[in-house]
Amino acid sequence: MSKLSRRFYGVLFAAVFSLPVIGASQTVASATTPPARSAGSQPQFDERYPRYVIQDQDTLSVSFPLSPELNQTITVQPDGFVSLQSAGSIHIQGFTVPQAIGAIKQAYLGILHNPIITIDLEDYQKPYFTVSGQVAKPGQYTLRTDTTVAEAVAVAGGLAPTAKSQVFLFHRTSQDWYKVTRFNMKDLLNGKRVDEDVVVRPGDMIIVPENFISKFRQYVPYGVSTGTFLNPY
Repeated sequence: MSKLSRRFYGVLFAAVFSLPVIGASQTVASATTPPARSAGSQPQFDERYPRYVIQDQDTLSVSFPLSPELNQTITVQPDGFVSLQSAGSIHIQGFTVPQAIGAIKQAYLGILHNPIITIDLEDYQKPYFTVSGQVAKPGQYTLRTDTTVAEAVAVAGGLAPTAKSQVFLFHRTSQDWYKVTRFNMKDLLNGKRVDEDVVVRPGDMIIVPENFISKFRQYVPYGVSTGTFLNPY
């Protein structure tokens, strides 16, 4: 594990374990500590049916039903901008498709009167989840169908002998906040609390910690900004 990755996961672990220990399969905390921000950047509830967010390297087909000569295929550059035929460059990374349609319409207002535009995603970031820590095959996996936390751990080869039975699911709720849920794998594997084995969402990260707290201390310092490190055992 690189020094940067170690530091990143260290902060996440510290954020979780700086909180009081609660029962298995309960939401425990948001996992990052942003500086003072406006209320709009506070943790938010998940959308029921979240729209795909456009990312760099995505390819989109832009169609103008009333002006087909402007039909074009655009690719999002690393800086988030796309180049539009006859309308210059605009930034659409982080937009949903409806938001991108609105931005492109605005860009063409000087050329077309009330343009009608449709967008289709041609090449985009496939849904995935990540399993990190004490599993046989840590890594990133394509999310092709409904997959629960227990199934995701199984896809990653199952728990390693050094794994703790409690695992943590990190779900990003905004740019600065994670919702963290703790699961007891021993209960799930023994058929207990199976109704709490939630379905993994695109972009979710599952972290399986080591069995001994000393293993965490080698890259989770005391006194981090998330609070005092507490022994959860």
